[in-house]
Amino acid sequence: MTESRIPVPTGSDFTLDNLPYGMAGGVGRPRPVTAIGDRVVDLRALSIAGLLPASTVAAFDEPNLNGFLALGRGVWQETRHRLRELFSTDEFERIPGEAVEDMASINLVLPFAPGDYVDFYSSIDHASNLGRMFRPDSEPLLPNWRHLPVGYHGRASSVVVSGTPITRPRGQVQPPDGPPIEVPTRALDIELEIGFVIGPGNELGTSIDIDDVGDHIFGLVLVNDWSARDIQRWEYQPLGPFLGKSFATTVSPWVVPLEALVPFMVPSPIQDPQPLDYLRAAGDWAVDIDLEVALASQTMRAGGSAPAVISRTNFGSMYWTMAQQLAHVTVNGTNARPGDLYASGTISGPDPGSYGSLIELTWNGRDPLQLPDGTERRFLEDGDEVVLRGWCESDGVRVGFGECRGVVAPARADSR
Repeated sequence: MTESRIPVPTGSDFTLDNLPYGMAGGVGRPRPVTAIGDRVVDLRALSIAGLLPASTVAAFDEPNLNGFLALGRGVWQETRHRLRELFSTDEFERIPGEAVEDMASINLVLPFAPGDYVDFYSSIDHASNLGRMFRPDSEPLLPNWRHLPVGYHGRASSVVVSGTPITRPRGQVQPPDGPPIEVPTRALDIELEIGFVIGPGNELGTSIDIDDVGDHIFGLVLVNDWSARDIQRWEYQPLGPFLGKSFATTVSPWVVPLEALVPFMVPSPIQDPQPLDYLRAAGDWAVDIDLEVALASQTMRAGGSAPAVISRTNFGSMYWTMAQQLAHVTVNGTNARPGDLYASGTISGPDPGSYGSLIELTWNGRDPLQLPDGTERRFLEDGDEVVLRGWCESDGVRVGFGECRGVVAPARADSR
């Protein structure tokens, strides 16, 4: 196993096999960085010093990763190879000393600028659970679900980086009796998801072939697609999610390159019926990513208690893969662009402890969760913090995503 010249603590998400990409804020413009162990390395400084491909100099001078994403797979691979070389050989001595910093000393900002955001609905267990919950006398899955990756076009402007407070949204809800009212949501929820970030896109009027998606997907992030279930329930007929979803979507600050995840790709579940030709991929496109959701109340946080894990699941069980999602979203000729974000939809497994949303974990509030401080949760309360984590690990190789965090802030006093 190749050793890093920068120490990597045991169990670290950020190994030489990972080398994720992020953006460090602070004084001046944000600058691109990678992570290894407990350190970050300034990619702009490496590029200016001539230690990375020449094509990265201009891209790494931008305030986000979009320019680098647009350079394509060849440059991504060359840059990754060069970073591994710099960090594991005597080439390390050429790295400027000021380019290496303690991770704890930097502030990470949104790493890419999404022009568009699409959220899918690709877990058969999640879709079946919600179908049983809200259509108990009908088939859990709607007729189209097994034929195409169902999704909706979300709001890119409210995609935020981990650590951004989430203000409880207001909106219209329908009480059991009486007309609709405008109030803060009483059913604030989370959705555990994985998102993929686009590199080079396609021209308007063309599509991306499913066997070419590896040239277009740069890397993956953790996603929490916050949801206001009561607002969503009243508004979604007949056009689907709107204000109940658009108020905030949190992503992790590190983009893990697709290249780092290749060793963890596994066969996806068997699909029945077999999908149409444009949705049939050669090779494996599911990824064996272990995931967990943790929750801390305001009291727990004030007392220094760690968030309590409320769910554990795995991304490899998703019925529809990211390759199928990208092929489907562009089959009509829509154009994807560098920095666009596509999220998997809630990742749920077959067992109650593997559900990726509170609406499932509490079965729409019927079975509240018990937290270590003695309080119950049906949905999120003000001051609650949600932490998502994800990692791949096999044969001594670990590639992790870090954390995706968000604290619930109180709603505005009124809507005006």
